[in-house]
Amino acid sequence: MMCISVLPLKSIHLALIRRTLLLLSTMVCFPTLSSFLLTRYPGPYNFLRAISDQFTAAGAKATFFFNGNNFDCIYNANRVADVQYAYAAGHMVASHTWSHADLTTLTSAQLVDSMYRSEEFLSRIVGVRPAFMRPPFGSYNQEVQTVSADRGQSLALWDYDTGDADGNTPAQSKAIYDSVINNNAINALILEHETLGTTANTLVPYAINLFKSKGYKLVTLAECLGVDAYQAVGIPQQRTVSLPLPATSLLSILTSQ
Repeated sequence: MMCISVLPLKSIHLALIRRTLLLLSTMVCFPTLSSFLLTRYPGPYNFLRAISDQFTAAGAKATFFFNGNNFDCIYNANRVADVQYAYAAGHMVASHTWSHADLTTLTSAQLVDSMYRSEEFLSRIVGVRPAFMRPPFGSYNQEVQTVSADRGQSLALWDYDTGDADGNTPAQSKAIYDSVINNNAINALILEHETLGTTANTLVPYAINLFKSKGYKLVTLAECLGVDAYQAVGIPQQRTVSLPLPATSLLSILTSQ
């Protein structure tokens, strides 16, 4: 997802959510702010390291929104290593919830559980509590906003969709990037998917080269906006084979003591 802005995005989108409604996949801010951000989801998957390496080689940073259990389980040993790899490279990680369910179809308890599980795994894997969450399908309602805000998270949406997950050719997706430049957009949030080979191998290098050639600096979402990426930063835990309890079960245990 990409965002281009001459203003802090929270000033533009604040009415949509209590905290800040931001972006997902590639974010670009105008050169006057010296910041340009690309973010990817809904991994982690096979192309995470390749994307991470491309940004690192370009002296850039990306933001990754992770599912807990979608294309693969985030707690599988290889995915744990991939997430740690990207985080160690200085990229930002954020939540895309647990299973990519439409959050507007869930009960309050299910919402909390979906967010909790994703947060818990990021805490275990890299030691952080995310401050940003991208709702699957961009679908949210007042209840989603309320639960997200109560958990200290901002929602991340988009203005432009490259269509990479919907069958667009690379040329069609590249045209989306070009239109952002050609239209001199003040703000643009552009949707992309980390899980696709064409995105990793074709769109990512194209976007990096395009926006760097226009004088943009590639940074994380948090750096572009001047806010904290995480609610807390601690120490990762050693991986075990156990999964965290559902938030509702955990609450029952705590209240029974």
